[in-house]
Amino acid sequence: MTTLSEKLQNLAAEPGVYLMKDHAGHIIYIGKAVSLKNRVRSYFQKSAKDEKTELLVRNIADLETIVTHTELDALVLESTLIKKHRPRFNIILRDDKNYPYLRFDLKAEYPRLDVVRGLKKDGAVYYGPYVPAGGMWEILSLIRRTFPLATCKMEFKKDKPERPCVQHQIGRCVAPCSGEVDREAYRDMVGQVRLFIEGKNRDLVDLLKQRMEAASEKMEYERAAELRDRIAKIEGAFEKQKIISPGFENQDVIGIASEGGHSDIQVLFIRSGMLLGRKDFYIPDVHGLSDEDVLDDFFHQFYAKEMIVPAEVLLPLDVPDREVLETWLTGKREAKVEVAVPQRGRKRELVQMASDNAAQSLKEHLLSRRSKERILMRLQEELGLRNLPRRIEAFDVSNIQGAESVASMVSFENNLPDKRQYKRFKIRSVEGQDDFASMAEVIRRRYSRAREEGALPDLILIDGGKGQLNATLDALMELGITEPDVIGLAKARSGEEGSAREFERVFLPGVEEPVILDPTSATTHLVARVRDEAHRFAITYHRKLREKKAVRSELDDIPGIGETRKKALLRHFGSLEKIKQATVEDMAEVKGMSKKAAEEVGSFFRGRSMT
Repeated sequence: MTTLSEKLQNLAAEPGVYLMKDHAGHIIYIGKAVSLKNRVRSYFQKSAKDEKTELLVRNIADLETIVTHTELDALVLESTLIKKHRPRFNIILRDDKNYPYLRFDLKAEYPRLDVVRGLKKDGAVYYGPYVPAGGMWEILSLIRRTFPLATCKMEFKKDKPERPCVQHQIGRCVAPCSGEVDREAYRDMVGQVRLFIEGKNRDLVDLLKQRMEAASEKMEYERAAELRDRIAKIEGAFEKQKIISPGFENQDVIGIASEGGHSDIQVLFIRSGMLLGRKDFYIPDVHGLSDEDVLDDFFHQFYAKEMIVPAEVLLPLDVPDREVLETWLTGKREAKVEVAVPQRGRKRELVQMASDNAAQSLKEHLLSRRSKERILMRLQEELGLRNLPRRIEAFDVSNIQGAESVASMVSFENNLPDKRQYKRFKIRSVEGQDDFASMAEVIRRRYSRAREEGALPDLILIDGGKGQLNATLDALMELGITEPDVIGLAKARSGEEGSAREFERVFLPGVEEPVILDPTSATTHLVARVRDEAHRFAITYHRKLREKKAVRSELDDIPGIGETRKKALLRHFGSLEKIKQATVEDMAEVKGMSKKAAEEVGSFFRGRSMT
């Protein structure tokens, strides 16, 4: 087997990606390099390193490299691998959602304006991103009050006209479904909406004023009044719009602020000179990293998302591979993109505005962090814990009379759920209803792996009393794990029936009587919230398995109904009960079904109902 020292001696001088691994073989850091040989060896040289790099190097036991043709290929591969493996020493953006966009499918005969969260190369026109989404809904509401485009999902067929719905009756839709709408007039209205979204309000108002005057001259007073009202709404909206770039550019403006080993990055989305919105990224625990390094890591992950790239990206300071980033973004946009660090003028003012916003957000995050830490310190003191419980893992077992026994584990980091670390377990070794044995099995399965990974929590919280707590302690003792604190949390009632109050009891190892928590305390709210989330996650998984079993027990017994047809039927009808009620003709119309297969389903359920 090749040792780490031998691998360091035989590194390629070409561009590529390197993956650092710990003693358990888990990837703990991913980076890219113009020269793998020079970059990777630099980690192991006896030179001054920041705190985070020192800790990284102490944990490196192995490495893997992937040679690429160009530095650009390395950048793209690095972004993909970080997103896949999420190594603990990389800066990871906690931003998994796709941003909202407005979409016009101009290929449709009667285009509609839709809200989407994914971009496709489908020939449609996309506007955005709108972050936060509140501004987008406000714009969309104004458009729908001003321009009566169709908003429904139905197909319009001229040979099968439909009766217009209530949206037409209240003047919010011109009703293409009726088959009486002039196509050219409709598409002209689509063009007006596009001018409005793109901020070309002056052009739009001038156009509508000309038409209003022409209608008035022809004595079409109702039409002229309609145009007058539309102009008034557009001019009212125009006054509210934030035109902050007089050149009507499409730009992303990025600012950064750092303090005490924490950073915050703000992105301003400017489209057609208008500020559509901004996005805040709080990046904790970047001790020792420069703003350039933080910004560089952020840039790769942020633009690896599926998104519309603007013509210009403005940065507060230079990053090591700016030219490569320009090439990468140009490829994504399929048009020229400039990544610039402005030194003066209006663009510099925009970058400063983004950085000022970042500084303000960072202050708020740090205040919130200190407040959360005070709650954790109070919890540590109240329960006599050895560790400050920054990372809590909570477990719950769920079953109904021993059937489909499952368990959940949820993870909280600094008082917030870390859903990427949630885990679900099917109980394997326990027959019937035995919550204590089930809990012991789950603890063994979870922490035999976590011990190898070196990823033990500060506190393990068990939903239950002494029995569950002791089962957990016995399982941890078998594994030789003593580092985390362990508690059991159980609800209890006191008082007379009708006036009884619920309170929380905490069971501690080796302590006979439980600790009664103050129901108004922030620490009580925290542990109860963690326990309730574990319970919710377990119940959801249990319900899913029950439903899957119920569907499987019936549909899978029907000849000619495989997995594809089963999914198609459930997707079309929505539930097993509705499939039972459907006619053979209805089922035969489902994509993938035949008349014979539909008859088999109908015959099967009729036979069941007669027995």
